[in-house]
Parts: sequence; structure tokens; C-alpha cells
Amino acid sequence: MKILRLAAFASFLAHRLFAQDAAPKEGALQASRDLEPTEVHARLELMQHEIYGQRVDQAWLLFNQLYGAQVRADRVLFPANTPEKEMIPGYVFTPAAGIPAGQKRPALLIIHGAFHTNFEWRWFKIVAQAVQQGYAVMFPEYRGSSGYGSTIFTNDYGTTDVADCLAAADYLAKQPFVDAKRCGLLGHSRGGMITVRLIQKYPQRFQAAVQVCALLDFVAYMSYKPDSRRREVAEDKGFGGKLPDKNLPAYIEVSPINFVPAIQTPLLCLASTGDKLVPLALNTERLIDLLKAHGKTYEAHIYKGAPGGHSFLFADTEEARDSFKRSYEFLGKYLKP
Repeated sequence: MKILRLAAFASFLAHRLFAQDAAPKEGALQASRDLEPTEVHARLELMQHEIYGQRVDQAWLLFNQLYGAQVRADRVLFPANTPEKEMIPGYVFTPAAGIPAGQKRPALLIIHGAFHTNFEWRWFKIVAQAVQQGYAVMFPEYRGSSGYGSTIFTNDYGTTDVADCLAAADYLAKQPFVDAKRCGLLGHSRGGMITVRLIQKYPQRFQAAVQVCALLDFVAYMSYKPDSRRREVAEDKGFGGKLPDKNLPAYIEVSPINFVPAIQTPLLCLASTGDKLVPLALNTERLIDLLKAHGKTYEAHIYKGAPGGHSFLFADTEEARDSFKRSYEFLGKYLKP
């Protein structure tokens, strides 16, 4: 009995210590930003973030100039799902005329891709179309995005980006004009990776998802990228500064291609042959085979040499228009805007 009491006390103590470590400590200070650094590298980094911030502001102004009569665009800061509850930037888009009181729209997260990018002109028409289709749209600027300072700029593939997009979905679901039971995802490239990872980790959370040219196998990705990019990616916290030969489990863990059995959400897969950034044969083609093998609910369409290749989604072409027709028909079956 005495041993059992000691074990119970040890378990209680460990829980208390863990809880204290997990929560922010009272009195902990945030490092002050040096606005006049003397070291050259620090000055260049400060200048870089200021330029990125100006680009974000310009994009915001340009969107309102072009689409403000149709779409209301609110810049927001929402809390991350972390003990520190860092504030993550994003945008919420609704009809400019407003949403009648009591009306609830389905939610749609549109998730950008790339390495250190952000909301910019290529997304304008896509966002406006989604609002016109009847969705309340959110565009999260997850950690890894540029234009919001060093904290948001810090990258961690498959970890903070996925967590921040889940937090964005949670934030959007709480808005009075949103039906929390109807939430979908649309992601391109890295955004497609985040999309597929979200429906794997949270299989009951989303009702429909669309991935376009998604990066799905990080082990394969690190095998063909140039050394400079491989080293840059390896510096992410989740990879610990190590390439796959030294830390393979970390790369396997963030690769959606390895977790297809977990998918329960209906998924639409779109891609094109001739993709020179995220090769079809290594990514979407394999995903389609696995979805079929595991009996998942999915639809797929592969375009033949779509203009723009990896970025065909943003082109003014028949392929791009067809991709949106397919996307909204697919989302509409499950989200019913």
C-alpha cells in the first residue's frame, strides 16, 4: 500500500511539473526587438522583414481596390493552439453587403503554399470566387509566412503550419455567421500538404477538402532539391538541423503519403503532368493509388501539361477554370453553401 501511495504521489508530482513547464511562467518577458541593430546581418534581416511587411500592406490595399465592392476583407489576429497562444495573422472574407442576421455560411480555409510567402494578388480572384459561391473564407498566414516579423517567419514544415491552420479553423468556426459543422479546406502545394495532413490528424473535423499539386512525400522532396534548399529546410526545428540520413523519422512523420489510412474526409485531388516543382509521379499520383486501395471517398483529375505547370491554378486558362468548377462542385456536395 505504501508503494502504491508513493507511486501515486510521484505521478501527481510529475503531472504538476509537466503542467508548469507547459504553461507560460508568470513574469517571463518577451525579448525586445532592436530597431537599430549595429550588426550588419541583423540590420539586413530587419530591412528584409520591413520590405515583406510593405508587400503585405500593398496586397491588402490592392485587394480592397479591386474587390472591395464585392468582398469585405478583415485582417485578424487569432490565437495559436500553444501554451503561449501566439497571435497568428490571417484574413476573413465575407460579402461586402454583409450576411443577414441569423444566416450561417459554411467555412472554407484557403491555404497558400510555398516557402515564406503570403496573401498576394494571385489569390485575389480565388478568394472572391469562394465568397461568391457562398462561403465564409479564411486565409491563414501560418508560421512560415512572410510579412509579419520574425516569429511568424520562422518555419517548421508539417508542425506549426498544420497547428496554425487548425487554429484558424477553430477561430472561424466561432464566428456568428459560420456553421461550425460545415468546414472545408482548399490548399495548393505546401497548402495542399497542410490540407491532407489536417484531414489525417483530425479525421472528424472537416467535411470536405481539395488539394492541388500537394507536396506529399518529404523524403522524396529532400532527395531531389538542391543542397542549399535541403540545408534550409533541415534547419526547421522539427528536423533539428539534420538531413533525412540523420533524422529520417522526422521527415516520414510530416509526409502525408504515409498516413492515407487515417483519412475519412472526402478529398478531391487535382494536379498536372509536367509539374517541375512537385512531380506528379512522386506525389498526387501515388496518393490517388493509395486512396483507391484503402477504399477512401475521393475524386481526382490530372490535367495534361496544364499551362503554368505547378502553378496552373493561378493562370487564366481553361484548365484553371475547370479546376475551380470541379472544386466548387465537390465542396458543394458536402458543405451545401
